[in-house]
Amino acid sequence: MATALVIENDPTDDLRRLGEWLTEGGLELRVLRPHAGDALPADLEGYAALVVLGGDQQAYPGPDGAPGAPWFPAVEGLLRKAVRQRVPTLAICLGAQLLATAHAGLVERSPSGPEIGPALVGRRDAAEDDPLFRYVPLMPDVLQWHADEITELPHGATLLAASTRYPHQAFRLGDRAWGLQFHIECDTAMIAEWSRDSAVLAELDYDPELVVAACDRVMADVEEAWQPFAIRFAALALGELGDDNPRRSLPLLGA
Repeated sequence: MATALVIENDPTDDLRRLGEWLTEGGLELRVLRPHAGDALPADLEGYAALVVLGGDQQAYPGPDGAPGAPWFPAVEGLLRKAVRQRVPTLAICLGAQLLATAHAGLVERSPSGPEIGPALVGRRDAAEDDPLFRYVPLMPDVLQWHADEITELPHGATLLAASTRYPHQAFRLGDRAWGLQFHIECDTAMIAEWSRDSAVLAELDYDPELVVAACDRVMADVEEAWQPFAIRFAALALGELGDDNPRRSLPLLGA
């Protein structure tokens, strides 16, 4: 069975539903937790895919120049190798920000302020030619929980989804690496844990119970949009996803 390497950056942001979907799609998952002392491999030899999850850290260095977590340089190195070697890659929230910084993109404290709770993002035209995003609804439901954002995409990145205040919601690097600023993996219990004694919710003057209830109401809609996305990602990693883009299969006019 093909194995995906999963990097968990924070014990409060694990695979949850995404893990179920990837397993359903036929992938075996090897989860490494560098926050708990797990060593990261030097390369991706033997792995069919790479998944990098979110966390409460910053993707950019602190005032002293130190990385947001001691293992982030190693994660960025693996992300660069994944793109270069065309290993299917899915990076979520902080993971997407690390995918960007690993390729000279820019991540900063969001000038628009934190984005918390259920939201909609809009697919860009480029998503029509993307092997995963072209089957995502035009305005899919997502879950947001971030105070930092990708303010500049890496050179050559393809923007796949955007929103008004946060334009870089999803992007692709090369043809097999996707970054999602939003969350698709959460269940209600995870949101409830994040809401407990949350400094961000206090900053926004949001009622934690209302945030949890609002997120819970869209859980089924998030699954409807993103479970097929995860299954297609697994199929890509397994080598089972053909190029079935109807645009590319149409004959040229006059041919």
